[in-house]
Amino acid sequence: MTSSSQPWLHKISNHLQLGGIETAVLDNGPGRGARIAWINTGTGLRYKVVLDRAMDIADAFYQQHSLAWLSHGGVTPPQRLTDKGLDWLQTFGGGLMTTCGLMHVGGPETDEYGERGLHGPISNTPAEIISIIQPDPVAGNFDMSITGIVPQVQALGKQLWLKRTISGTLGVAGIRIQDEVINRGNTTAPHMLLYHFNFGWPLIDEGADILWKGSWTSRAGNPDHIFNNTHNYKKGMAPLDSHAGGGEEAAIIDPEADAQGWCNCGVHNARLPLAVSLRFKKAQLPVLTNWQHWGKGEYVMGLEPGTHPPTGQAKARREGTLLFLEPGESRRYELELEVWHTEATIKQFLTDL
Repeated sequence: MTSSSQPWLHKISNHLQLGGIETAVLDNGPGRGARIAWINTGTGLRYKVVLDRAMDIADAFYQQHSLAWLSHGGVTPPQRLTDKGLDWLQTFGGGLMTTCGLMHVGGPETDEYGERGLHGPISNTPAEIISIIQPDPVAGNFDMSITGIVPQVQALGKQLWLKRTISGTLGVAGIRIQDEVINRGNTTAPHMLLYHFNFGWPLIDEGADILWKGSWTSRAGNPDHIFNNTHNYKKGMAPLDSHAGGGEEAAIIDPEADAQGWCNCGVHNARLPLAVSLRFKKAQLPVLTNWQHWGKGEYVMGLEPGTHPPTGQAKARREGTLLFLEPGESRRYELELEVWHTEATIKQFLTDL
């Protein structure tokens, strides 16, 4: 590299002047005691990983703009007693990404295979951090990563481990997520996984473009006020009285993949101007759910790649789509999120989509 391509050469003493990973413990409010990691990419993109909640991502900013929706409760420590019924919502902090699974995604249900709460317990589970790799720009290493193990286990029962690595590169406004779900038990385990990306104001606003391609169906039970052929369901809306409380709609999408097998979706707000792209592999995550909840004070749009739609383990079992992991078997998942902020990069993203 030339000095012009690394203008910081001989001018920094610590990599944190450019970016990197800092861990901490929250010490006030409902989040008191929760372990977190702030990751700064050095580009204006910075985000908070909640280590005590499956390494999910809470706050996320590009420059002064928030990208994520945060619920009224925000970050809280894990509370496993909320894994029944709809109690998951009591500690749902929103955030840029919440993990749902590992054996069930969807509403609460009970059958001969057991009782399952909304979206499963994985997001209410702390990670054991096994690796933090900092960038070392002086040595020419701009990559950084944090890796942890999140167990969803039960004595004398199913034993699934989520091994998660969140990584990035100094100078690149992006997040890479690499997950491996491993059956560490001695019995076959059912498996479902969904990544609940929650975009909020100001990225999501009236007139913002919601970007995805593919055939879709309205989720069962929708009022179909938004997802119908007479309405532009790919535009952000004004807050709706009809979305007070649990009001919402969702579409279940069969996303189109490019020649390399990647699906692309995202958000574009021309008024900022800013765009965020989310990429995932269709062979790993064949379903995309678009959740729209335009409630007053709870204004959020979700893009949710998953192994299944959020319709529950029982339905997947009946339809023959439920995945199973044999003892020692594992499945890998890869997602990439990038922020585009110049006219040229936004135009290129929209063209490629």
